Amino acid sequence: MNMLYEPAIHFQQVHFSVNDKMILKSITGSFPKGQITTLVGPSGAGKTTLLKLCNGLLSPSNGHILVDNQPISTYDPTALRRHVGIALQAAPMIAGTVLENLALPRTLQGQKLLQQEAIQYLEDVGLNESFLHQSTNDLSGGQRQKVSIARTLINKSSILLLDEITSALDRQSVQDIEKLIVTINKKYNVTMIWITHNLQQALTIGHYTWVMMNGELVETGKSSLLDAPTNPRVAEFVQGVNK
Repeated sequence: MNMLYEPAIHFQQVHFSVNDKMILKSITGSFPKGQITTLVGPSGAGKTTLLKLCNGLLSPSNGHILVDNQPISTYDPTALRRHVGIALQAAPMIAGTVLENLALPRTLQGQKLLQQEAIQYLEDVGLNESFLHQSTNDLSGGQRQKVSIARTLINKSSILLLDEITSALDRQSVQDIEKLIVTINKKYNVTMIWITHNLQQALTIGHYTWVMMNGELVETGKSSLLDAPTNPRVAEFVQGVNK
């Protein structure tokens, strides 16, 4: 599916098991650079495990993973996680202000984040400078996600992993985050790999889609495949979700 695009991350015959239980089975495929790929499938399909393999939070039991054509095992773990950022459903924050949270990536590198830079990153995610000195405890779920995404931008991640980042949000916040993801993808050419249970979201936001079931990659292609799956298992899954 990715012949037109250079792979940002490539999986080659990747297996992952825990205590002899196979979680991922022979995953082979590429996430195209600069594109949004959505990961869909029933709960327990292995989607989050696969995402954690992408930035070294987990290591494959067998097989090879390449990040920008370089074996993932050759990266320094800290450098890898700056390069491949992650945003989670819970949008975890440290206690303190929005500015302190935005500055965290720089602080960990022994550097400072200038206030004007912080304001620019907030504006990039649709928040104004009045949020800068607010406590993160006072933010809504949608605002926390925006701050979390801004923090990954400060790390200058060229690949961004998104794990169910809109599933706990109200409709308006979901729409805001969807627009934000599309904008960031276009403005910064960030490669996105997005786990979502919302098939309409996967169809409309994703350029490409991976469908996973029982630890296997069942079908891949342009996201329009969700409108007309060729694989019977995928067709049954889509029909079940859309009922």
